[in-house]
Amino acid sequence: MKRQQSGFTLVEIAIVLVIIGLLLGGILKGQELINSAKVKNLANDYRVIPTYIYAYQDRFKTLPGDDCQAGTHLGAPAVDVSPCTAPAGNGVIGGNWNSTTATDESYLFWQHVRLANLAAGPTAAGYPLPTNAVGGPIGVSSATAAQLQIAGMTGTYQICSGGIQGKFARQLDSTLDDGVTNTGSVRVVPDPSALNATAAVLTPADDGNVYIVCMTF
Repeated sequence: MKRQQSGFTLVEIAIVLVIIGLLLGGILKGQELINSAKVKNLANDYRVIPTYIYAYQDRFKTLPGDDCQAGTHLGAPAVDVSPCTAPAGNGVIGGNWNSTTATDESYLFWQHVRLANLAAGPTAAGYPLPTNAVGGPIGVSSATAAQLQIAGMTGTYQICSGGIQGKFARQLDSTLDDGVTNTGSVRVVPDPSALNATAAVLTPADDGNVYIVCMTF
């Protein structure tokens, strides 16, 4: 007896293809939304850190991290620097933006703004520095010639954030500045890079690479 072979009809195949298309579209759209949220979080870091500086200055008439009377202003575990000798109290947030040296002003910055209830985070000895939305380090320091991460940038302070993929770095520059990664107040260098590195011009071909994005203000 001859066995009859059965298969999918064209209608059934079309329905399956439509379902697959919808699933793929949903996945891609979901990933796009996740990436967009990451860029918004990264951009927010650059917008909120200046408010920490200005609010602290307004309240205590000194800079966070450079505050000689931090213990008086903030209480324990902050400690006054006495006598207040340079570079403490000189109106400069000293140290590299990503310093993990407990005595560097760029490191103490985070303890001071947290104790002042301007930023969230632990304040005890050995407290961790903040990380950005992609897990990279984020920090701030004065934009002095000796501390500048990216050569040619101008401003009083620099905010830098590392471990950022090229696709996010390009979006950040478009969101915060002129959309060109080697000009303006937002610029990009490969991660890692030495201080005073030359800014890079990113294209879609660089989207998978990792960069440091700095903004001066």
